[in-house]
Amino acid sequence: MIGLFDIYTTLFRTDLAVQFQYRGAMVIWLIGRVIEALVFLSVWTAVAESQGGQAGGFSAGDFAAYYIIMMMMGHLTFTWFMYEFEFRVRSGSFSPLLLQPLHPIHRDIAMNISYKLLTLVVMLPTMFLMVGLFDPTFNTPTWAVWAAVPVVLLAFLMRFFVEWGLALVALWTTRTEAANQVYFAALLFFSGQMAPLALMPEWVQSLAALLPFRWMLAFPTELLLGRLKPDEVLQGLAAQVIWLGLAWGMMGLVWSRGVRRYSAVGS
Repeated sequence: MIGLFDIYTTLFRTDLAVQFQYRGAMVIWLIGRVIEALVFLSVWTAVAESQGGQAGGFSAGDFAAYYIIMMMMGHLTFTWFMYEFEFRVRSGSFSPLLLQPLHPIHRDIAMNISYKLLTLVVMLPTMFLMVGLFDPTFNTPTWAVWAAVPVVLLAFLMRFFVEWGLALVALWTTRTEAANQVYFAALLFFSGQMAPLALMPEWVQSLAALLPFRWMLAFPTELLLGRLKPDEVLQGLAAQVIWLGLAWGMMGLVWSRGVRRYSAVGS
């Protein structure tokens, strides 16, 4: 464990230095995340105002709070490795990683966390600016704030292992764009990004409860909005733990088989 801690410390320092070299790209990514939240927020605020101030039990202030928190949850949990892996395989940069004694997932975990820590310097002021502009309505009890710590951590780990496991499809085929688009379409629909799940048909809510997407984004967002009871939070934590175990097992299985099938590509 001490050796792994030293490795992560070194990786964090290296990745932070790399991130500073791509400041322009970082700003573009952050702008895109904020714009996405603003688009959904504007649409649902307009819907609420056109229906007398509420839509499905959400007021304009409720929608503002929902999409501000959803924006932060998306930032804290997202990964980009489903696109990165395809490039690694096609360019040949994945082969040297297999020759090193450190599993490639450790590099990606360190890279992901270092990026998020660095960009929080921008995201947090943006969040407070949106709070001032849109006057969101928060009804978050103190216990929910504390409960959100393990919930957000599990959401991050869940999403990371699910998406890292799906990224390994690139070990079979060097073109994974279609699979990525199907996954992110399902994520958009069943995670509450497109609309709060409470506004969706019952069959969608039932299906979302069985799939992992709700537990990645909608669950921590609803918790921080104060819309969940303690027993619902415990049930959600259990679902997160189950999906985390499934994601870990799936990733390990795909990794062991995919590495045996992998053929080096690139120069």
